[in-house]
Amino acid sequence: MNSPSPVSREPSSALRYASYLLSAVALLSVLGLHLLSALLAGLLVYELVQAMTPLLGKRISGDRARVLVVAALGAIVVGLLILLILGAISFFRSEIGNPELLWQQQLMPLVEKARQQLPAMLVDHLPDSVEDLRVGTVELARKHAETLQLAGKGAVRLFVHILIGLVLGAIIALSRARPAHQVGPLATALGLRCQHLAEAFHNIVFAQIKISLINTLCTAIFLLGALPLLGVHVPLAKTLVVLTFVVGLLPVVGNLLSNAAITIAALSVSLGVGVAALGFLIVIHKLEYFLNARIVGTQIHARAWELLIAMLLMEAAFGLPGVIAAPIYYAYLKSELEAEKLI
Repeated sequence: MNSPSPVSREPSSALRYASYLLSAVALLSVLGLHLLSALLAGLLVYELVQAMTPLLGKRISGDRARVLVVAALGAIVVGLLILLILGAISFFRSEIGNPELLWQQQLMPLVEKARQQLPAMLVDHLPDSVEDLRVGTVELARKHAETLQLAGKGAVRLFVHILIGLVLGAIIALSRARPAHQVGPLATALGLRCQHLAEAFHNIVFAQIKISLINTLCTAIFLLGALPLLGVHVPLAKTLVVLTFVVGLLPVVGNLLSNAAITIAALSVSLGVGVAALGFLIVIHKLEYFLNARIVGTQIHARAWELLIAMLLMEAAFGLPGVIAAPIYYAYLKSELEAEKLI
């Protein structure tokens, strides 16, 4: 009897451990080479295609369904990018309005409130008028012109990475998998690592989107509904609602960032409004922990404090990209440890 072909055998322990090592090197290289945006964009498109293909696959063949889904997603992504850019320009124009009025009616009142509440040693460094504030801003921009220029180049590079990631994710989702007997053992092991990473991404990102939507809805009701009914209008309320959703995509930390911004804006109205906003946000913060325990914790069997520790360690090692990647990387690590029955 002929022995089975080596490529059809299950990966040995040595090859499996080699796949773990290669996966770890690849994930760390993504952060070191600043390719996290491309990875996340690719995973997002891949997961969307995987989720939508079965819906079309009920009436259309699998390969044809994938082609249709990827083509539709490409058109949707381009359309959404255009709408997002135009919508952002329109939104900030309507929200901020006349720059001169922004200086006088929103920024200077914040400064005046700060003068009344901050120590004298800090008040001396605050501008005395709109003109002082404008001159200080222009001078700050002049001193950091090189940094701003680099930031602009970084934004363009980030956009290019995202586009490349979207294309790669679509191509990978569209590509046909080879039969098992044509795949080597190392490729099989690496494919399993990629599958676990995609599952971790799905569990974390889509769960966090649900949490952020709930937090944003509560914040919108408070800032755009309850307070205006009481005759209180917090500056830049719409911007704060949008900020709540965006930063809310970061587990735990995002909620703290949005809470701080909303509290500062509420304090610019009055101390009472600031205290009311702080009390409301404490309730939302507790809701965030509850939702993390029920949604994220159920998906990856992790508590909020575990994610927070992972985010702190990754931030210390890789900065802001580490904070963004930490929940996904941690979920992936736990899935691999559970697969090996180590935890």
